[in-house]
Amino acid sequence: MALGAIWAQSADGVIGRDGRLPWSVPEDLARFSRLTAGSVVVMGRATWESLPDAYRPLPGRENVVLSRRGLDAPGATVVPDLASALAVVGDRPAWVVGGAQVYEALLDRVVRVEVTDVDVVVGAGVRAPDLAVGWRLLAQDPPDGGWHTSRTGVRYRFRTLERDAARGAE
Repeated sequence: MALGAIWAQSADGVIGRDGRLPWSVPEDLARFSRLTAGSVVVMGRATWESLPDAYRPLPGRENVVLSRRGLDAPGATVVPDLASALAVVGDRPAWVVGGAQVYEALLDRVVRVEVTDVDVVVGAGVRAPDLAVGWRLLAQDPPDGGWHTSRTGVRYRFRTLERDAARGAE
């Protein structure tokens, strides 16, 4: 299985607050759609519930939702634990798309991470996993590490990281 993870994070490492993204970067959402299209996406219950009704389930993807207490999630496969989620994924390409507990639980199986850095400070909120050790930068956009400016006025950049080959998947 080729398991990746994808998220956007603020300058202070926040990926969400109050069940939503605390910024608007349509270019990030377009990239998310492009990268995950045709793949399995694995998410937690809160991430599923945070999706707008029009995008639940995420179209063009097989949606797998982790929920210990069960959930009515039309169009998605609901599973009670990580082993069940991985069994559904099998050897197909898949993306972990949130939230923080699911990222942390599956990060040791992830080989590639796509991060959108958003140039805002959020303060309190749900934090992104720490990628300081065991990961290396594979690509960034813009290439010089600078910033793009969204049509909403928010600055952002994209980074692709891969598991450090010296460390390997744990």
